[in-house]
Amino acid sequence: MHLLSGAAAALLPATRVRQVRATQSPIAPSRQGSAVPGGRGAGGPVVFTDVTATAGLIQARNVSGAPENKQFLLEEMGGGAALFDYDNDGWLDIFLVNGSSFDPTVRDARPTSFLFHNNRDGTFTDVTERARLLHSGWGQGCCVGDYDNDGFDDLFVTYWGRNVLYHNNGDGTFTDVSEQAGVAGSGTCWGAGCCFLDYDRDGHLDLFVANYVNFDPATAPRPGQSAYCRYNDIPVPCGPLGFAGGTNILYRNRGDGTFADVSEASGIARPRGPSSMVFVGSNWQPSGSYGMGAAAADFDNDGWPDIYVACDSAPSLLYRNNHDGTFREIAVPAGCALDENGVALAGMGAGIGDYDADGWLDIVRTNFSEQVTTLYRNHGGGFEDASIGAGLGVNRKYLGFGVDFFDFDNDGWMDIFIANG
Repeated sequence: MHLLSGAAAALLPATRVRQVRATQSPIAPSRQGSAVPGGRGAGGPVVFTDVTATAGLIQARNVSGAPENKQFLLEEMGGGAALFDYDNDGWLDIFLVNGSSFDPTVRDARPTSFLFHNNRDGTFTDVTERARLLHSGWGQGCCVGDYDNDGFDDLFVTYWGRNVLYHNNGDGTFTDVSEQAGVAGSGTCWGAGCCFLDYDRDGHLDLFVANYVNFDPATAPRPGQSAYCRYNDIPVPCGPLGFAGGTNILYRNRGDGTFADVSEASGIARPRGPSSMVFVGSNWQPSGSYGMGAAAADFDNDGWPDIYVACDSAPSLLYRNNHDGTFREIAVPAGCALDENGVALAGMGAGIGDYDADGWLDIVRTNFSEQVTTLYRNHGGGFEDASIGAGLGVNRKYLGFGVDFFDFDNDGWMDIFIANG
């Protein structure tokens, strides 16, 4: 059984993984493209060429709020992406998540996400309308998995508000089954990262959704309105801690095309975010998940998938699978919640891979600008922050979002790619 795990907000290009032990490490995306000639095998440095325009992808324009004078954090986000073979022709296609706008002119034009079909000649064709992927909204992340075991990969897209599960009909089209499947969500929840995983090992893929914050534009603070709405003393759209944090969700696949929300019973709903901001005296006390990127993997080699969540300005989360339908959140004692100085950074994306080939899956997490990318080395009894020793401990002005391990030079060792915001 395979799946693709995506992420949120210009986060992770999806990567093909198996839910097995680390000794069978996550598999890199299918090498249907190549970094050579000119690659190491040809005796020179690996060189990549930007083929966006010639491949036919240039018309995919991201919509994300106002082009200037943005008022809300929601308007500053990009969208996730997934590479998957939706029509089973053996060639990876491309799905790009799109956003929306508070401007009625833009919003009412109903911008959609994009699905590009691989033409097998280095070019792609926009088949979004033909595939019936027509939902319009503030899209954030996506993940791919065959939840009904019919041999065709299905697609889940997170949004602020209603999330969407697209069932792959096997004929090049998809059907929105969110409501009948029971995974739509609602209200002010801001879905971010997501991943399919078979957490109870019953042969049916379940679904995890990281909820970032609870956001209501009618009551949301404006730039400069509080300390969380200023950056280096400059008024900016309010950051995550200026909102009530989200509560993560776990949906159990019943095997009949529907899912049950088992967040509370499984322990995934902790930490729990309030439905609205809670004040103690005159001070707002941030609480909740603030989850962004999410990934499922077997970190302790016990044969059961665990879940890691990169959290923004709050300790990141590691849900350990207890083998009985429940999870225990252990990121702090396991050593992958904070940096080496005990500080909670602004986590964005999360990538999983065994970079040192010791049989234990490691974690790379991107963070906000002026923070380092964090590398957590898994030594079997927990994690250690290996960022500085590995050469990643350099402050950058870049804002890291999407991240993953992949062997770009085919030397057998995992490298790291980061998409910056």
